[in-house]
Amino acid sequence: MSKKTPSAAQPASFEEAMAELEQLVARMEAGELPLEASVAAYKRGSELVKFCTGQLDKVENQVKVLEGDMLKPFAAHSDDDAGDEADE
Repeated sequence: MSKKTPSAAQPASFEEAMAELEQLVARMEAGELPLEASVAAYKRGSELVKFCTGQLDKVENQVKVLEGDMLKPFAAHSDDDAGDEADE
C-alpha cells in the first residue's frame, strides 16, 4: 500500500492550497503530465478544492458570528440604494 507523500499533506493555509492548485492546473493545461500523473494531479486538485471550500466555510461562519443578524447578502450598489440614502 502506498502512503501519502509529503506533497499530499494537508496545506498549511488557504493561500498555500490555492498556490498549489494553480500550479497543478497550469501543468495540466500545459500538457506536461502523462496520463497517470494527470489523474493523480486531478485527485490532488480535488482534495485542495475541498480544503479551500472548508476554509471558506469556516471564515464565513466566523463572519456570521461577528456580524450577528446584521449580515446581509452582498448586492451590487444600485441607483435605488443611493435614492434610499437621500430619503433618510
